[in-house]
Parts: sequence; C-alpha cells; structure tokens
Amino acid sequence: MHDRLSRATAQRTTQAFMFRDTRADPEVIVVAFRGTPPFDAQAWSTDFDISWYELPDNVGKVHGGFMKALGLQKVRGWPKEIQQGENHPVAYYTLREKLREMLKMNEKAKFIVTGHSLGGALAILFPLVLAMHEEHEMLKKMEGVYTYGQPRVGDEKLGQFMKQQLSLHGVPYVRCVYGNDMVPRLPYDDSTLLFKHFGNCHYYNSLYEGNILEEEPNKNYFSLIMILPKILNAVWELIRSLVIPYIKGPDYEEGWFMRTLQVAGIILPGLSAHAPVDYVNSTRLGSTILANELQNPTDSNHKFD
Repeated sequence: MHDRLSRATAQRTTQAFMFRDTRADPEVIVVAFRGTPPFDAQAWSTDFDISWYELPDNVGKVHGGFMKALGLQKVRGWPKEIQQGENHPVAYYTLREKLREMLKMNEKAKFIVTGHSLGGALAILFPLVLAMHEEHEMLKKMEGVYTYGQPRVGDEKLGQFMKQQLSLHGVPYVRCVYGNDMVPRLPYDDSTLLFKHFGNCHYYNSLYEGNILEEEPNKNYFSLIMILPKILNAVWELIRSLVIPYIKGPDYEEGWFMRTLQVAGIILPGLSAHAPVDYVNSTRLGSTILANELQNPTDSNHKFD
C-alpha cells in the first residue's frame, strides 16, 4: 500500500511518502519526508528561515522554518486538532491521521520516520509534536527515527526534552552524517545562534567507515585550517566515484549530475557530500552498525565498517 502526501502546507511545499511492509512481522509502516528539491524556492526559504519558535511549557526553541513546513498554525501554534480541507492538507495532521488509520488495521504494526536534509529535520520534529500532544500510544508504536544529512533543529533545552521523550517511549534515534556534508553543521552551534544537535552522530568518512560520536568533526563546517583537507578529500571522492563501480559492482555507477556536483564540490567542499548517494552507499557498505546500535543503544565511540 502506498500513500502520498504532497504540497501539504499553506505554501504547498512539504512532501512525504508513506508505505508499509506487510511481509515484516510485526508489520512496519514507513513515513519518509522529502528533502529540499534543488529548484524549489519555497523549500529553500524554509531552510533559510532560522527564526526561533519558542514552544510552550518551557520545552525549548525550534527552527521556525521547519516548524512552518511541518504544519505550525498562524496565531494558534500547535492545537491538537484542526479543520483542514482535502485540497490543503497540513503535513503533521494529515500524516498523524493516516498513521492512526493504518495502525488500527493491525494492532501489532510499528512505524518508523525518516528523511534526508530538510526531510530529516521534519522526521525528528514529527515525534516532538506527537509528544507535545501526548500521543503516547502512537509513540509506543514508533520503531525509530532515522535521519540523513539532517540540519540542527533547535536549542539545547529542546534537545534535553527530546532525549527524555525518546527514552521514555523506547524510540531509537539514528542521525547519520557523511564526510564534509555542510548541512548537518548548520545552522551554527555558537553563542549567537545557539542551535544544538542532540543524540549520537553516526559519522561516515569518505571510505564509508565510521564512528558513533557525540558530534560530527568540524561541527560548524567553516574553518580555515580545514580548507585544504576538504579540497583534497573532494578530489578523492571524485576519483572514488570513477572506480567504485569496478570494485563494488555496477549498482554503484554514478550519473552525470552527481559527477558534475562532485566537480563543483572541489570548489565548494561539502556541497556534493550532501547528496543522497553517499548516504545510500554509507548504509549499504557500513550498515552493520545500525543493527548493533539498536541492540546496544548505550554503546558509543566505537568504530565500524
């Protein structure tokens, strides 16, 4: 079964995809938020809207653009229920109702939430709003949150609240970062912007080896001493893209768009590293860590390949 939610906010930019695996036992429902389309000006404006939205009950502060994309209501904030028309679905509320319907069809079913880039930000904010609405039964059925190249979404206080809620409901949170990808290092974690990641970072280098770390290396991306290492790494990534089909097989062949992006990445390292292809390769070539981490979620700072 496939359900598609697209153009779900007032600006009609948020897109998500739902499907379920009925062969799994228990059945698994996947909610996948789409990242920022390259030529969607509205979606880019969401990313660059770094105004704060302060949540009630001292929960913390959140990236205003991401909140709006998920379904924040003007003036009303986050009421538990809203009236919405069929032609103007709102991301959070529509997904929540569809999940309810699908979970009722199979009481043993579980669901996971995932996304890349902007989609990753929305994926981790989805359980935040569920927690604010005290959707405890739904949170108990959440099997995990998996994000790839996710930007920072809030301040330290929000992180503390989320860690508490995810732990309370036994929800694993896997935040994957590849190489010099600049997006997970934005907005800045400094004394001015105050954005903070929470939870461990599953970090993969350009050999698709990795560690589980508290924070990705070079956490704010822009660093004079890292310019040359980043350029050299980008050159290596271009070379790797040419040889990997011969080493790992034709499934790893990259198209002209990715090759062009990697050339551009030599000029602006971190640009090509944000592409989904390296996250796909990281999970395919270094995926055993995910199973180990879910079985032993307290383990950290260990190497995997």
